[in-house]
Amino acid sequence: MSAQTGFDLFPDRAVVALRVNGQLKDKATTVTDADTVEAVTIDSPDGLNILRHSATHVMAQAVQSINPRAKLGIGPPVTDGFYYDFDVDTPFTLDDLKAIEKEMERIIKSGQRFVRRVVTDDEARTELADEPYKLELIGLKGHETGTAQFEAGESVEVGGSELTIYDNVDPATGETVWKDLCRGPHLPSTQPIRGGYALMRVAAAYWRGSEKNRQLQRIYGTAWPSKDELRAYQTRLEEAAKRDHRKLGQELDLFSFPEEIGSGLAVFHPKGGIIRAEIENFMRERLIANDYELVNTPHITKGHLYEISQHLTWYKDGMFPPMHLDEELDAEGNVTKQGQDYYLKPMNCPMHNLIFRARGRSYRELPLRLAEFGTVYRYEKSGTLSGLTRVRGLTQDDAHVYVTPDQVRAEVASQLEFVLETLRGYGLTDFYLELSTKDPQKYVGDDAVWEEATQTLREVAVDSGLELVDDPGGAAFYGPKISVQARDAIGRTWQLSTVQLDFNQPELFELRYAASDGSLQQPVMIHRALLGSIERFFAILLEHYAGAFPVWLSPVQVVGIPVAEEYAGYLGEIIARLKADGIRAELDGSDDRMQKKIRTHTQAKVPFQLIAGEQDRAAGTVSFRFRDGTQDNGIAIDEAVRRIREAIAAKAQV
Repeated sequence: MSAQTGFDLFPDRAVVALRVNGQLKDKATTVTDADTVEAVTIDSPDGLNILRHSATHVMAQAVQSINPRAKLGIGPPVTDGFYYDFDVDTPFTLDDLKAIEKEMERIIKSGQRFVRRVVTDDEARTELADEPYKLELIGLKGHETGTAQFEAGESVEVGGSELTIYDNVDPATGETVWKDLCRGPHLPSTQPIRGGYALMRVAAAYWRGSEKNRQLQRIYGTAWPSKDELRAYQTRLEEAAKRDHRKLGQELDLFSFPEEIGSGLAVFHPKGGIIRAEIENFMRERLIANDYELVNTPHITKGHLYEISQHLTWYKDGMFPPMHLDEELDAEGNVTKQGQDYYLKPMNCPMHNLIFRARGRSYRELPLRLAEFGTVYRYEKSGTLSGLTRVRGLTQDDAHVYVTPDQVRAEVASQLEFVLETLRGYGLTDFYLELSTKDPQKYVGDDAVWEEATQTLREVAVDSGLELVDDPGGAAFYGPKISVQARDAIGRTWQLSTVQLDFNQPELFELRYAASDGSLQQPVMIHRALLGSIERFFAILLEHYAGAFPVWLSPVQVVGIPVAEEYAGYLGEIIARLKADGIRAELDGSDDRMQKKIRTHTQAKVPFQLIAGEQDRAAGTVSFRFRDGTQDNGIAIDEAVRRIREAIAAKAQV
């Protein structure tokens, strides 16, 4: 049986690692004919992660080369980049980042090799005696019963079956010039990092994500196989900054987060309220057309409900603290009636289960589709809040569908089709699917049932014809799910709709329906969230359209701009006609000059500007001006009204 390394099998420099029997390995790994070996190229998802993780090591080496007193935290790859946490005496500055990049360039040009070594706990402690955070991770490794106890960044360092150190070796001398605790794999050398890398920003971060621990300094960076790809990424970031929903929300007067209300709790201003209402109205129309029944549930409930659903077992850290209510005292202050805990609801599903259970159900009623725009409250940590995309008060377009076991597959397929058609109605068209499977450390129910549910979802996802990506361990505790990932106008991916199977809650709530043979049977429950939350979806659409919403979603659809004050009456009659048809139209009767009015409403991204002067009044026409600056002159009033109506009805982007 012959043995050879990855360098022998794949001499191409674009191959930076191996997948051996399903496991990622360094390219220097020795394999035999009995092994299943695949090449990992630098431009593949795994290859990009390896590139970025190797760049993380180079950055950490550069930091300690400049500041030997800096202590190492953790440094994992993340989406489109990497970061490393450091314990330093003073925070990093932009000038520090420039110096670190210069030192990284020197290290990369030297062509250092990444060399893996397996070590014992004692050997690792001896070699890393001056690194207190690494010693803590080694201690955690020693008490490990399963890698699931580690956070993602920690698992990158100590999550493997062995404890390993990677040496950065000088190719000229063969000496180890730097080392780090790491599970790998890494690039063969620093040379491929020359393609394109940059340090992006600095942030504060608590060790192991806990505010109880010391605050460290985190440096974020990015790395790509080529300078062109780096420049393209930087251009995307610039475009994303222009589209930032927090910036646009303020500029367009759509929403705000008043300090007096609290972190992560948004208020929608009149224009934002119109957009939100249109988003909900379209969704409501789609629900009714697809045989959903609309329900409504309270914002607060007794804690016992979430004991039944097991959310207090699995999700308590994500819930607001309880309010102890209903306690009664006599005149002496003695308790005469025991109080109980109430919670702001984090989920709607337990209440929907109570609606199902409120009376007897027949198999003839199934599928039973209950839908609600239900506001829920989740105690997100302050450091994770991010505009409308991560809030503490959110409204879910939540639905729960109750089916017989033999209806599951058809209903899941129907739900997925419903989801995709509805998202296309909002102007999103580029999708792929993700299948989230059981977390072995966090689930309830029977393994066989989980396997059956997962296979059903996989088959439906494959039949859809969309790309399917696995998300191992990403399911909620009660069942697997399909999530729809949508790409926006600049190629970013957002998780939107989810379809989850749940065999657990129907059992916990003792849900039953009368089967055709008269026996009582347990339904299967499907959780379906189409937009995720109205707030987050609002932010996604705002960034997707860069604030220039389609006509049907625009808070102001038409504005009338008279060339001079004397033509305001003529345009005012047209605006009144549009408003009578339910079109959101306004007349700008301000004292501003016409050109300033045009500029103001163009910046406000109004789809249609109707401009009129003497020639238009005499001919019964208007000039149409669009957001891109183009203009159609001499349009008859009836034709102008028809165009506007059709654009709204067609949900057209103008």
